[in-house]
Amino acid sequence: MGAMAAANPAGVVLAAAAAAAATVASSAALLSYVLLSNHRSKFPWKRSRTNPRRNRRRSGLAAAVGYTPLIRINSLSDATGCEILGKAEFLNPGGSVKDRVAVKIIEEALDSGELVHGGVVTEGSAGSTAISLATVAPAYGCKCHVVIPDDVAIEKSQILEALGATVERVRPVSITHRDHYVNVARRRALEATKSAAMQREACKMEGNSLIHINGHTPQQEKCQPISSTDCKGGFFADQFENLANFQAHYEWTGPEIWEQTRGRLHAFVAAAGTGGTVAGISRFLKEKNPNIKCFLIDPPGSGLFNKVTRGVMYSKEEAEGRRLKNPFDTITEGIGINRLTKNFLMAELDGAYRGTDKEAVEMSRFLLKNDGLFIGSSSAMNCVGAVRLAQSLGPGHTIVTILCDSGMRHLSKFHNAQYLADHGLTPSATGLEFLDRP
Repeated sequence: MGAMAAANPAGVVLAAAAAAAATVASSAALLSYVLLSNHRSKFPWKRSRTNPRRNRRRSGLAAAVGYTPLIRINSLSDATGCEILGKAEFLNPGGSVKDRVAVKIIEEALDSGELVHGGVVTEGSAGSTAISLATVAPAYGCKCHVVIPDDVAIEKSQILEALGATVERVRPVSITHRDHYVNVARRRALEATKSAAMQREACKMEGNSLIHINGHTPQQEKCQPISSTDCKGGFFADQFENLANFQAHYEWTGPEIWEQTRGRLHAFVAAAGTGGTVAGISRFLKEKNPNIKCFLIDPPGSGLFNKVTRGVMYSKEEAEGRRLKNPFDTITEGIGINRLTKNFLMAELDGAYRGTDKEAVEMSRFLLKNDGLFIGSSSAMNCVGAVRLAQSLGPGHTIVTILCDSGMRHLSKFHNAQYLADHGLTPSATGLEFLDRP
């Protein structure tokens, strides 16, 4: 080999150059890998990882629910010096965080026998849970009947009808009133179950009365129910009190957040309607690391802020003599409540912030302009809470919140210029100065 090299010195030079180039390329690749690894370590939520908790029994539409991205909200992160991350729940098939709840509630009801294939799921909802149930129910062979307040954005009822759900709109009243939308939905489930029982009994009696001729039973048409919607009975989802709501986030959303951040988060904040989201996530995160701070952001008219901060369930709208009126004075939908639900009672919170309608409106426009995020009212309120929490903790912390749904369900109110003008809520901020109040 030495003779060959001596005979061909040019070949030796080329070989040496090739070896050097390979060494440089290898070193560069190694350096790139190290830099990329460090970058990913700093921002672990940017990684696409398979969550080991995925329920492999699900298929079809149900299997597409959950495992949503955790995205960095650049404008808020840069403004506060914290890493503010939003769980993009608007990317679920039904367009909101409530898809998880719908899946969990229906699966548990089917497993327990409270709901059967062909049955009707009823729910009282301000919109998102109803839409999720209407989306998910057919995937389990069920139908959906929803009762909603008549002041909810009209596009929500239009979406429900397009999804094939039966929609019943009622006037907004206190939960103590028999005609509160939740109480009406509960009655509809009972009515459906009674109707199914009556149909089964009628079919049984008809079968027993058939005349046998020479040992033969004449062929007759199958007994048909009065309403095909109710033929298999009803099941009241009861999202406020059904702990499947809490479990969906404790077993599912919380672990996803922990996995996506690799446990490197300092705080979590979200608003509460039923309380399931903030309760399930806060309890899971606290069990993983008690030092993680969990906070509530509460809209106008809700009593949860005072309950968390003072131990008393109270809001000025709950004054004597107004109990049977609509207590809420807010344009945010699906959040805020004046009673303690079983789901909310499961929450482990370190404190609470109060948000305003104007702050939510301004936040939604700020995020659309600076991040391209087109979000709904509850998502905007959650981001208000994230900034409040960042201001309180100081720079260098990682904060997670929930982007519940997009702005597509809020076009007639929250994203309607005339509606906002009529309520004195026209956005005017150029930055985040609307959050400068103490």
